[in-house]
Amino acid sequence: MRRRLFLAFPLGVFVSHRALAQRLEIDPESGAAIRPPLILANVYSTRTHLPDHWVSEKMDGVRAYWDGQRLLTRGGEPIQAPAWFTRGWPAQPMDGELWGGRRRFSHTVSTVRQQTPDDAAWKSIRFMVFDLPAHGGTFTERLSAYQRHVVSLGQAWVQAVPQWRVSTHSELQAQLNKVVKAGGEGLMLHRADSLYRGRRSDDLLKVKTHHDAEAQVTAHVPGQGKHSGRLGALWVETPEGKRFKLGTGFSDAERTHPPPVGAWVTYRYRGLNDSGVPRFASFVRVRVD
Repeated sequence: MRRRLFLAFPLGVFVSHRALAQRLEIDPESGAAIRPPLILANVYSTRTHLPDHWVSEKMDGVRAYWDGQRLLTRGGEPIQAPAWFTRGWPAQPMDGELWGGRRRFSHTVSTVRQQTPDDAAWKSIRFMVFDLPAHGGTFTERLSAYQRHVVSLGQAWVQAVPQWRVSTHSELQAQLNKVVKAGGEGLMLHRADSLYRGRRSDDLLKVKTHHDAEAQVTAHVPGQGKHSGRLGALWVETPEGKRFKLGTGFSDAERTHPPPVGAWVTYRYRGLNDSGVPRFASFVRVRVD
C-alpha cells in the first residue's frame, strides 16, 4: 500500500517545510516524487488585464522540476541528466524547461528520454528556469530571486527565462507573431502578485496562435483504405470527461506505432461545439512526462 511521506526543506526566505510538504508527495518504496505539484497554465483571453502580468516566451521543450536533489518530469519520473549538468545546483526547488532551442523539440525529447545520457547531446540542452516553487513571495519577488539564483550558479546551460511587460492586447499580439515567425511556440503570462500554487490556475496563461489541450487515449480505431492494418483514429477523453475521435495529424510512423491506451496526447483544435467537444481536433504529439 502506498503511503504519503513529505519532504522537508530548511526554513529561510522560502516557505516553511510544512507548507512545502503539502505540495510534494514521495513514494516510500522508491523515493521517487509522484507528480510534482507544478503550476499549470490556462488559456489567455482578451479579458485578461495585461498590466497585472509578466510576459515570457513559451519554451517548446520538456517541463522539468529540480526538487533539490534531482530533475523530475512533470509526471514525476527521474530525468537521467549527466552528473555535470546538475552539479552544484542548490537544495531549493526550481521549476523550468529543458530546452534545445526553437524548432528543436524532437531533439530535446530524444535527449531527455534516454536512460543512459548522451553527453554530447546534453551539451545543446539548457535548463530555462522560470520559477522557484518553494519561495513564499509573489511572482515578481520570485522572478528577482530566480534571476539571482541563476547568476550565482554561473553555469552557461542554466539560464533565467526573460520576463517583460506589455500594456495592450495589440502589443501582445505583435510580440506573439514575432516569436512564432522566428520559430517559437508562443508566449506565457504570469500574474505578478500571484503565489506559487501547484495546480492549474489563471495565474499562469498560455498565449498561442491556436488552441491546444490534452486528452487520454481510451481506444484505437483500425484504419481503412490506405491506412488498412494501421491506426485510423484514436478515441480520447479530456480531463472533463468529453470523449471524441482524433483522426488527423498522425505521421505514417505514428499510425504504425500509435500512442498506447492510457497515454496522454496533445491535440490542436478550433473552438468547441455546442456539446463542449473540440472542433477540427488534430493530433500533435504524445505528452512528455
